[in-house]
Amino acid sequence: MAPPTRTPPEKWIAAGLQALASGGPDAVRVEPLAKAVGATRGSFYWHFTDRGAFLDALLDAWERMAIDEVIEQVEDECADPRAKVRLAGILTFSDDLVPIDLAVRDWARRDPAVAERLRRVDNRRIDYARSQFRTFCPDEDDVEARSLIAFSLAISKNLIAADHGTRTRAEVLDLASRRLLD
Repeated sequence: MAPPTRTPPEKWIAAGLQALASGGPDAVRVEPLAKAVGATRGSFYWHFTDRGAFLDALLDAWERMAIDEVIEQVEDECADPRAKVRLAGILTFSDDLVPIDLAVRDWARRDPAVAERLRRVDNRRIDYARSQFRTFCPDEDDVEARSLIAFSLAISKNLIAADHGTRTRAEVLDLASRRLLD
């Protein structure tokens, strides 16, 4: 008789991130996740001591995806600092990561530990932008302003519902990006 197969922790994490993105931390519950991954609650507790440990694991996964994997891909694919800034923004605020990022931002408003984690992630993101802007902007004030504007633009594009006259959102974002990277 073959030993029982366990649902790998990565499958739990993926389902947890999806639940977090769609319903916030309150939607991350063991029983619905077990049904979603086709496993038992016991399988969950094999990998995670409790729901709190699982939520921490979700934040760890989000942090790796949002920072480490993005920077690794950018560094592998780009040599030009301007291209690095552009690609980092595209990857960081991709359709896959944005819902998770927005859920974490909302969660951080109510949980100081999550707020601290978000601050750490945002600091790493903006530090990376600074490092790239410094390669072609000699003025530290300009570096700081461009870094903040680029980061603010990347976040706010998901929150602002305004129209742009005859231009599409993508066209306006491209115009703004080109101005920042000049």
